[in-house]
Amino acid sequence: MKTLGLIGGVGPESTIEYYRLLVAGYREQSDGNYPPVIINSVNLKMYLALLNAGELGKFADELVIAVEKLASAGADFAAFASNTPHIVFDEIQNRSRIPLISIVEATREKVETLGLKKVGLFGTRYTMQAKFYPEVFARAGIILITPDDEEQNYIHDKYMNELLNDKFLPETRERFLSIADVLKARHGVEALILGGTEIPLLLRDDEHNGMPLLDTTRIHVERLMVELLS
Repeated sequence: MKTLGLIGGVGPESTIEYYRLLVAGYREQSDGNYPPVIINSVNLKMYLALLNAGELGKFADELVIAVEKLASAGADFAAFASNTPHIVFDEIQNRSRIPLISIVEATREKVETLGLKKVGLFGTRYTMQAKFYPEVFARAGIILITPDDEEQNYIHDKYMNELLNDKFLPETRERFLSIADVLKARHGVEALILGGTEIPLLLRDDEHNGMPLLDTTRIHVERLMVELLS
């Protein structure tokens, strides 16, 4: 039986959602048993300070330490319950003694399965402006579209000041969906990736105006379940 190590706390609400979905899915597929999961809840404030200062090297160092704690506690493989740490995913994987399951790779596999060729991406500014999503999706010939600068600023501000503080307001939801409509009208995106694990807590529907809303939390959990049960 494999044990999953989960880097949580980035932020806490999505970590709770990960754990809830893991327990529910595992019980359903393993005759009521519960999954072996170790959670390392890290210091979000420190991580954000490193990102804001552009200290990606130190950011990676801290994440490597966090993963090593999981490995030392007995985890057979690990994952980040967040999209943003994947900015330095390849470096962390190279320095980790246990395998890591990428939320970005899992989402790309899902988009491929659905046969989509052009998708939008919402997330933190770090996620929307970094190369890790476009590079992974480009390998499969999938075009990734992000909002314009003003829209990104709005999404990032609401993410940091509302979603991470467990505030999910109707007016924020409506504005997020209006930006999604603009991406569809402006660029013809076929689906929207909710590339921040708090965003599905705001946008809980599976689709909007005929456009699938791809919940990266659920997609990642599905992939983690495959590994847990293998």
